[in-house]
Amino acid sequence: MKLTKLIFSLLIFCVCFYLESQERPPIEVYTPTDYGAENQNWAMSQSKEKYIYVANNKGLLEFNGAKWTLFTSPNQTTIRAVKVINNLIYTGSYREFGYWKPSIYGTLEYTSLSKKINIPFLDDEEIWNIITIDYWILFQSLNRIYIYNTQTQDYSIIESSTTIYKMFKIDKSIYFQKVKDGVYEIENGKSKLVSSNSILKENLLVNIFNHNGSILFETEDSGFYQLKNNALTKWLIPANETLSRIRIYSSTQLKDKSFLLGTVSNGIIHLTPDGYINYQIDQTNGLSNNTVLSVFEDLENNIWVGLENGINCINIKSPFSIYKDQKGDIGSVNTSISFNGYLYLGTNQGLFYKSLEASSTEFSLIEGTQGATWCLTAIGNILFCGHNSGTFVINGNKANLVLDVLGTWGIKKIDDRNDLLLQGNYNGLNIIENVNGSWKLRNKIKGFDISSRYFEMLNPTEVLVSHEYKGVFKVTIDQNLTKAISINQDLSVSKGEKSSLIKYQNDILYSYKEGVFKYNKNQQKFIKDTIYSKLFNKENYTSGKLVADTKSNRLWSFSKYNISYIAPSKLSGVPKINTISLPVNLRNDVPGYENITYIKDNMCLFGTSQGYILIDLDKMINTTFKISINSISTSTYKHGYKFNLINKNEKGLYKNNENNIQFEFSIPEYKKYIVEEYQFKLEGIYNEWSKWSTSSNALFENLPHGSYTFYVRGRLGNQFSENTESYSFTIERPWYISNIAIAGYILFILLFSLLMHNIYKRYYRKQREKLLEKTQKELELKELENKQQQMRFNNDKLRQDIESKNRELGISTMSLIKKNEFLNNIKKELQKAQEDKNLKQVIKIIDRNLNNTDDWHAFEEAFNNADKDFLKKVKSTHPSLTSNDLRLCAYLRLNLSSKEIAPLLNISSRSVEVKRYRLRKKMNLEHDDSLTDYILEI
Repeated sequence: MKLTKLIFSLLIFCVCFYLESQERPPIEVYTPTDYGAENQNWAMSQSKEKYIYVANNKGLLEFNGAKWTLFTSPNQTTIRAVKVINNLIYTGSYREFGYWKPSIYGTLEYTSLSKKINIPFLDDEEIWNIITIDYWILFQSLNRIYIYNTQTQDYSIIESSTTIYKMFKIDKSIYFQKVKDGVYEIENGKSKLVSSNSILKENLLVNIFNHNGSILFETEDSGFYQLKNNALTKWLIPANETLSRIRIYSSTQLKDKSFLLGTVSNGIIHLTPDGYINYQIDQTNGLSNNTVLSVFEDLENNIWVGLENGINCINIKSPFSIYKDQKGDIGSVNTSISFNGYLYLGTNQGLFYKSLEASSTEFSLIEGTQGATWCLTAIGNILFCGHNSGTFVINGNKANLVLDVLGTWGIKKIDDRNDLLLQGNYNGLNIIENVNGSWKLRNKIKGFDISSRYFEMLNPTEVLVSHEYKGVFKVTIDQNLTKAISINQDLSVSKGEKSSLIKYQNDILYSYKEGVFKYNKNQQKFIKDTIYSKLFNKENYTSGKLVADTKSNRLWSFSKYNISYIAPSKLSGVPKINTISLPVNLRNDVPGYENITYIKDNMCLFGTSQGYILIDLDKMINTTFKISINSISTSTYKHGYKFNLINKNEKGLYKNNENNIQFEFSIPEYKKYIVEEYQFKLEGIYNEWSKWSTSSNALFENLPHGSYTFYVRGRLGNQFSENTESYSFTIERPWYISNIAIAGYILFILLFSLLMHNIYKRYYRKQREKLLEKTQKELELKELENKQQQMRFNNDKLRQDIESKNRELGISTMSLIKKNEFLNNIKKELQKAQEDKNLKQVIKIIDRNLNNTDDWHAFEEAFNNADKDFLKKVKSTHPSLTSNDLRLCAYLRLNLSSKEIAPLLNISSRSVEVKRYRLRKKMNLEHDDSLTDYILEI
């Protein structure tokens, strides 16, 4: 008995050891934090739009490939069952079942079917399962099965005195298990016993399958049983021993007829249709929890696992298989090769191997190879290993150190020399020689000490060496291959970080951030190759490392989102670039040390920092996919306020303050190593496509009024969505430029124009009147000025006349004075001879002429012409003045002296003074007043 237990324990250990060492499909892990609900997930389903729905403790979860959305159950209880039927999502919970329907706003709205048809639930009854068949929907609790007719909208109930554990659909039949009773089938709304075998009474069923024409019962603890000809027998399969020791809680039969089993504490187990364990995935190798409450296969064969703590999506049909070094024993894979039936991994911790045929075996370390392994090169039937410790020759699981020079980067065959090899290491180049079947160091190439990680031979004596920090060098070696004759740096290309130098199809290629350059032997320089340079671009550049796979004749490159390879076309021979979506953050490689190797059957091994990824190129099939706009919402505020969902099926017309618009979109694809990227534009303001982004929403803030159309498209890797989704909407003009406002503005402008017209008309009329008045005044003023000018002219003329008269008067006066003086002089002379009577007569004539009144009248007339009204003024002022006084005043007015006046009055100067005196008296002048001044001032 003890021996049996020991053997069994060893078998279990071997199985578990085998499972841990296997490659597994990619797993996408969603934690409760990711989906925003509670830990436990009881059931799953999928809509025709490929949306995933999960029954969670907190409610119904919807996943559209980009965003998880939680819809709480109507009675705030745990949802145990979910099933998508047509376009409705049916759920069951505590004393409640109904359906959710997508609204016009992109959300789900719930309708209680149990309340609508008035279901009489039992106390503490919960719906655990939902199945549809034709136009019936069955809701199973632990006590009853409710059968709802969608056409007549009535229902029937299947009662049970014992617990109904689970309900199953097989083809067109519905089965259920009554605990401690047996398995029943529903026919015409009634239950009919199928089998009451003790095994079905004593074991709880996980599932029932139709397998190879017989009914296959799966139990929780005892494995599978077949029902044939009413006889229940054990299904004899290789996995039975393992299944008998593992409790199964959930399972499903996949489309390829294999089985996926969800265990209570051991993760999931995949069985082939023949009952072999294909693989097991648990918490130690990728699953986020070991208790599997539900399993579901979606439309694209992805396996969804509802766990006790989280949700996982397993890409079971993925072209990628991951080997992850959980314990860290292997380390980062730097190089790999399949050789003579073995798979070798060169890592930073040593050289590991396992048999290619026995895939269940674990990798083992080849003794003596501890440390960093840099290259594995097969030359003929010999496998060389470039190692930090030197160069090894590998034979099966043995390693023979043939060169103990530290740091072997690579080994190349020298043309036409089967006995010599060129080795690049930390301190330059070495020659290895085959002596009597043993490889040994022949010599170091003297004169060249640069680390030679990348080197290629132009001919036996010329070598190109690339150093990422120093550049590319052409090293010319002597004929004996002992020393470097010349070392010339190639200036046709620049040094580049993570650059590489390789030979592919007899062409030497140098690659770095600026592209891929091919060496031209005629021109002896590198020239950029336009085809090879398409392998990567500056925006997505991570490494210039190129890998040439001689077995498959492929040239591999690595970028931010993809790995790509070039393979010559079988028809044209023109290289064709093929792209594999494998983002750098998921592949976990070491930039600059990327490596990929052809293994077998179009399978390639890509080394990572924690193991490797197997890529099955035959499974790299591009599938079509669509992008959809999930929801559209608007808000009047930029921050802090909730967006309002709107009907995405109608053309939007929004108020001017509802100008913050958010779009949410998604691609319902669930492959781990395919990155969903989106690109959008908003015609009307942003007419150019945005940059590709992984963000599944777009927010446009403070949009001006106008009409817009939003476009969004997606891509998975380099494959574009087959559709471009669009949504058109209009933001109304603000109130101040609305039609009513514009009409008001026009009316206001018209009224204002009319008012202003009248105001201006009145204003210009007044201005015209003022102008006329001003003009009239100016004319009057001008006329007055003319009159004044005329008066001035007249006055000037008068002055000229007066001056002329005055001159005449002066001349006349002076003439009179001279005449009278002359006559007086003659008279005096004549008086001296008075004795002559004739002289007396002459004197009388002279006196008569001296006192001639005619002279005075002529003088008076001339004086009045020159000084009009003077005599009248004097007479009016001094009425007592005599004519002689006036005559004296006239002479004084002319400013004549007494001496000049005396001849005019025919008196002496003395007499003139007397007269002047008397005149002063008559005029009542003061003693100090000047008579002449007074008369001049009159």
